[in-house]
Amino acid sequence: MAFSEKKIILCGSASTALTAHICEHLGVRQGRADVGPFSDGEINVQIGENVRGCDVFIINSTSPPANDHLMELLILIDAARRASAKRITAVLPYFGYARQDRKDRPRVPITAKLVSNLIVAAGADRVLTVDLHCGQLQGFFDIPVDHLSADIVFAEHFGRQNIADWVTVSPDTGSVHRTGAFARRLDMPLVIVDKRRPKANQSDVVNVVGDVEGKHALIYDDMIDTAGTLVKGAKAIKDRGALSVTACATHAIFSGAAVELIEDSVLSEVLVSDTIHLGARAAECPKTKVLSIAPLIGEAIHRIHEEESVSSLFR
Repeated sequence: MAFSEKKIILCGSASTALTAHICEHLGVRQGRADVGPFSDGEINVQIGENVRGCDVFIINSTSPPANDHLMELLILIDAARRASAKRITAVLPYFGYARQDRKDRPRVPITAKLVSNLIVAAGADRVLTVDLHCGQLQGFFDIPVDHLSADIVFAEHFGRQNIADWVTVSPDTGSVHRTGAFARRLDMPLVIVDKRRPKANQSDVVNVVGDVEGKHALIYDDMIDTAGTLVKGAKAIKDRGALSVTACATHAIFSGAAVELIEDSVLSEVLVSDTIHLGARAAECPKTKVLSIAPLIGEAIHRIHEEESVSSLFR
């Protein structure tokens, strides 16, 4: 049954540009919401729309500063719930804390589960997100989750090029499933970089499994954080005879000296989506190119509102 209630799209400060593009794609007016800090740093929110009985979509990536943007999302959800919204969908183009998804050492938290609990407790009825670091994170939520993948956006871009002599590269063994699906979509061979991670945000390339000599290599991953892993992997691939190395990743976190590392690397181009708004330094990087994911998220929002299939977007 089609959802007859009015659709209202709101956003926090992390996703203003993306939300504007989503609303433009859908041909709807963006809902008004004032989001900002009090003088002591607490988050202040007021929704400027009548949301009673409405289907409300609240868009905000939990990108840096992650804690502020997460609180904005939670408070917006709470405000919509207390204003009698019929249904609230939390749209997280980028879900932060996703890498803290298991208890791999003594006395550490599973923060991804904590954050999912907070979103549910705030009043969200469902979640729409893009390229979770691990797909099983969907099970952390006790509400429905629609999990989109940006691979279709990148595949459309590369599908318009001559890719006969290209190979797709998984940056580590943990990304083989994700990268393998992307390689099958483009009908490319799959190469795997075997790396070891002695500590967080640090990795060492041990081996490259597969033939890259005389090929153009395309590294595919869900995120680029410090870019250290990416740059080391690209160098290892180029040293083994690749003609060029290109990278694409959904979430451009670009923390620390990531942009400088990319500029000084053997990478010829780095394609990212707009799930995270690029800072001025990253936007000016000549190797960086942004592909918008707004049409994909917009179509998913439309289908959720109309109670239509979302999974058909991936075919």
